[in-house]
Formats: sequence, structure tokens, C-alpha cells
Amino acid sequence: MNVNGVTSSQAAGAYSAYTSQVKAKEVENTTGKNEEAAAVYEPSDKAQTAETGKIYKPDTALVDKLKAEADARTESLRSLVEKLLGQQATKYGEATDIWSFLKDGEYEVDPETKAQAQADIAEDGYWGVEKTSDRILQFATALTGGDPDKLDMMVDAFKKGYEQAEKTWGGELPEISQKTYDAVLEKFDKLKNGETDPSQYLAQ
Repeated sequence: MNVNGVTSSQAAGAYSAYTSQVKAKEVENTTGKNEEAAAVYEPSDKAQTAETGKIYKPDTALVDKLKAEADARTESLRSLVEKLLGQQATKYGEATDIWSFLKDGEYEVDPETKAQAQADIAEDGYWGVEKTSDRILQFATALTGGDPDKLDMMVDAFKKGYEQAEKTWGGELPEISQKTYDAVLEKFDKLKNGETDPSQYLAQ
């Protein structure tokens, strides 16, 4: 056996095996790089779409619930104002014998009722301007929890209540009620401007 021939055959075989392995490795590397590139260079807009493509739907049920609660609160204050100022007007009438705002004409008041009514509408009386306006502010503050952002809503409700009270009595309310109206608006302004702490009414 020719040593040189064997050597040449072995060398040729080794070279052939080597080149096959190199080619296989290059193919493997190329495939791996392509796969890696496909993963790395995925278009960014798709990734963003996956992250930001969430659809935001308004919670209409919650919105309706909150609106209903707000309407209920303003209606509560409106109704309270109408009743309070109506009762205040009645006490004023009993105290001063002024019943022109009533539709059924004259109304006689006994001395004891008149004396009690006069005490009630006095400056420090239960139906006086100060205490009546304080009760309205106390109720409004309790409804809002002292939230200043909801005060405008309460002011509107108060004005509607006052207008309704006037309609119920068939005209302008007595002077004491008009003064109460001014006092309430002034106190609302002080709350909105931060001059008065809401806890002043919440603590009462």
C-alpha cells in the first residue's frame, strides 16, 4: 500500500469532512442570526399597539349613579330651603300680623303665638336670619362633605329652593327671608374663598 496514496486519500477525506462541517456551521449560524434578527427587529409599532391598543369604555352605569346621587342631593337641599323659608315666612307673619302673602286673607294670631313667633324671628331666634342661614349651610356642607368643588351645585339648589318658596307663597317672601337669602350667599362665598372652614358647619 502506497503510504503517499493513503495520506492523500485521508487528507482529501478530512478536507471534504471539514468543508462540510464548515458549511453546516455557516448555515446554522445564518439561520440562528436570521431568527434572532426576526425577534429583535420586530416592527416597533406592533409592540406599541400591543401595549397601547387597549380600548377604554366609559362606565355609564357609574356615571348615571353619580349623576343620580348629585341630583338627589341638590333636590334635598332645594326641598329643605323651600320648607325652611316657608316656615320662616309663616313665623314672620305670626309675629307681625302681616298675612298679605297668604291667599286666604286675614288670619288672627293669639297673643301667646305672636309672642313666641317674635322670639323665634329675633336676631338670635331659631327662625332668625343667622340661625336659619346656618342650618342651610350646615345641610349643604353635610351633603357635599365640605368639598369646595361641589359648592356651586349647592348654591344653584339653594336659589331654586328660594324661587320655589316664592312661588308657593304667591310672591316675594318677607324681608326676613330676603335677608336670609343674602346671608346664605355670603356664607357660600366665604366657603368658596377659603375664609370659612367647612368643619365649622360639619361640627354643628
